[in-house]
Amino acid sequence: MIGEKTMTMQELRVLYDLSIYNCVHFGSYTEVIYEDQQQTREMTNIQVAQEATQLGAGLRELGIQQGDRVMVMMLNCPEVIISYQAIARAGATIIPVLPLLKGQEIYYIAENSGAKAIITSPQLLPLLQSALVNLSSMQYILSTGIVSSDASPLQSTSAPRLLAYADVITRGAHKADRYLGDLDGMTPNPDDTAVMLYTSGTTGRPKGVLLSHRNLIANAVGGRGPEAELEPHKMEIQLAVLPLAHAFGILVSNLSYLSGVKIIMHPRFDTTAVLAAIERHHIEAFAGVPAMFVALLYSPDADKYDTSSLKYCASGSAPLPVDILLGFEKKFNCPIREGYGLSEASAALTSHGANMVRKPGSVGVPIPGVEIRIVDEHDNPLPTGEVGEVIARGPNIMKGYFNMPAETQAAMRNGWLHTGDMGRFDEDGYLYIVERKKDLIIRGGFNIYPRDVEEVLTSHPAVIEAAVVGVPSERMGEEVKAYVVIRTPVDAETLMVYCREHLANYKTPSQIEFLSALPRNAIGKIDKKELRKYHVN
Repeated sequence: MIGEKTMTMQELRVLYDLSIYNCVHFGSYTEVIYEDQQQTREMTNIQVAQEATQLGAGLRELGIQQGDRVMVMMLNCPEVIISYQAIARAGATIIPVLPLLKGQEIYYIAENSGAKAIITSPQLLPLLQSALVNLSSMQYILSTGIVSSDASPLQSTSAPRLLAYADVITRGAHKADRYLGDLDGMTPNPDDTAVMLYTSGTTGRPKGVLLSHRNLIANAVGGRGPEAELEPHKMEIQLAVLPLAHAFGILVSNLSYLSGVKIIMHPRFDTTAVLAAIERHHIEAFAGVPAMFVALLYSPDADKYDTSSLKYCASGSAPLPVDILLGFEKKFNCPIREGYGLSEASAALTSHGANMVRKPGSVGVPIPGVEIRIVDEHDNPLPTGEVGEVIARGPNIMKGYFNMPAETQAAMRNGWLHTGDMGRFDEDGYLYIVERKKDLIIRGGFNIYPRDVEEVLTSHPAVIEAAVVGVPSERMGEEVKAYVVIRTPVDAETLMVYCREHLANYKTPSQIEFLSALPRNAIGKIDKKELRKYHVN
């Protein structure tokens, strides 16, 4: 069947076309080698496409219809990329969920989105069974790693029905005898929502970023570069350690289809495991967040492994300190290509291309199809060298925020995405990000909004007020620090434990300082700029 088909990047319409393109353009090859402490599994690109089609048909058999929403919450594994393709094939919307989140965070996403199903793994089942009970919109939990005898209705009649992932595959197999083409004649529109990514909002309410098939395809093709299709194909071996529920991880995964790379996938980032994999598989490239490069740079085990196969790395999701970039490049003899983007841009706006002059401290130039301006507070363009807000437009920019028209209008003024980030262009058109959003904390590549943490702290009976800021961290980029006013005695460790019970661990403050009063400005608003001056390294 493959030999009878052709497809170019210009013909890509919807998300699952990436998998079809990969099979047609590169033929059969080992696409994924998955490694964890218990097992190693291999899958070809054909097997990935076939299983995705079977799972997509199985979801349709369960009643998942075009426009429905399906959550995916797992550590990195082949089933994540299979599930994404399958949900797209069913015409539904993918909702990636970080497996770090806690029960109340998961419940909010499920309730707000009205998701009908979630695909997960056994280690997360107890959390999900507890979090999703009494949620009428959630009908099914599909879990890998369980058998039919385990997949029985949960104890509560109001709980979603538990199904074995493998059984849904089997259910769909008889209707999915081909891996190419659309299921049941159903063809999604390129402007339909393919992915809804939840990111914390400045108001404290997580926002669902609506990304269409067209958005995601445009960003992948733009990130790959249209001329790449004409180049001779040489299979590259890449390491996949970015969370596949993260906007950056999704982009890198989509790019891999277009590049025809072999992926060595790990469930999570572990410094020793990464170094060992680089030596064992002769890995040539990987994408990471700054915290990963810091960990590798300062790892005492780095010299024990042969990492000479590395040709380049890509960094995104948070600013990479120049000292870390230069130190990593010297130690590993491997350049880092830094880029910039955000979930609302599917996720890349700029990059350092393979043949570009690299400028440490810069995030490169706009990718093909993307236009970026630096503007003042009145949206007037600023000249080269001057600092202003970064705004962008292009085919990769989101449709808007789910059920948040006011927030959408504010972010998409005059047809431009207002990032809230401050930056400048140099004379060669390279972008430099000068400041991040006013209160946004980026710890290890994950976005944290202070109000999420403040709400939890102030819910503790001993706390009167709390204010949270980001403080510099060489290892993580930023750490979360909380300033707290209390009414009854409580120690910092008790409050940290309380936060960990209600928030993902990465959002929990690493430092808590007690004050008799919080600083305020003339109108009584807490002065976070002044608070940041309190911090002593």
